Amino acid sequence: MQKKLLEMLTWYDRFCRENSLTYYAVGGTLLGAVRHGGFIPWDDDIDVAMPRKDYMKLEKLMSGKQFGSYILETPNTDAGDFCYPYTKLYDTSTTLIEHCKKPLVRGLFLDIFPFDGIGNDKKEGLKWFRSISREYHFYLTRIAAIRNGRSFYKNAAVFLSHIIPKVVVDDVELRKHLDKRCRRYGLENSKYGGNLLGNWGKRELVPVEVIGNPQKYQFENIEIMGIEKYDRYLTNIYGEWRKVPPKEKQITHHDFLLLDLHKSYLEY
Repeated sequence: MQKKLLEMLTWYDRFCRENSLTYYAVGGTLLGAVRHGGFIPWDDDIDVAMPRKDYMKLEKLMSGKQFGSYILETPNTDAGDFCYPYTKLYDTSTTLIEHCKKPLVRGLFLDIFPFDGIGNDKKEGLKWFRSISREYHFYLTRIAAIRNGRSFYKNAAVFLSHIIPKVVVDDVELRKHLDKRCRRYGLENSKYGGNLLGNWGKRELVPVEVIGNPQKYQFENIEIMGIEKYDRYLTNIYGEWRKVPPKEKQITHHDFLLLDLHKSYLEY
């Protein structure tokens, strides 16, 4: 799986360079690059982010086209079953079924998040971000599946959210509204910003100078681009990020129903 993901990342890095697109390795991908020189050994995904203007340019360049085995899907897709408020690069030569309210049948993926600003006043920016976060978490309850291992309260929230009919809350419109709200401030016009749709919430929001200019990092057998001031960024998210977690915490947090690296999901 990691070998296939590395092939995707290699292609994506080359595509961005050839089209003058800026991107950054973020989250666990950047942590893996700095701490392990590649993948975190137990990781099963790749996370990158792009300034909103580059993110939208990528969509324009790739929308409706296939590049080898790779295609891009965005919040603006016409596909009725796509449920994410951010972009994903898919490998159509593989199959990966995600455990969502309606199982999402696609291929192995690379997550591409937009980097947006929250303005120049940190206090006001975080206040605005909290309203985005509430809407985002409500949306997540709409698309999530009830599953074992999750707390009773979270499953109850998912169940109650599913009861609300489409005529009251349209998931597609909610997803597009969320994407539009994230664009309120431009990253280039803000002192603070980051990934508003990240798993770590406000910990992913930093002074824009921390994001800085993309720097080269070794990742397995290739070089990729990442956050300029990586120590401040990783400390903000993970705290003591240099410490490898104990064995019992070295697990993935994804919920996949099926993975087939040798068969296209288009055949399912």
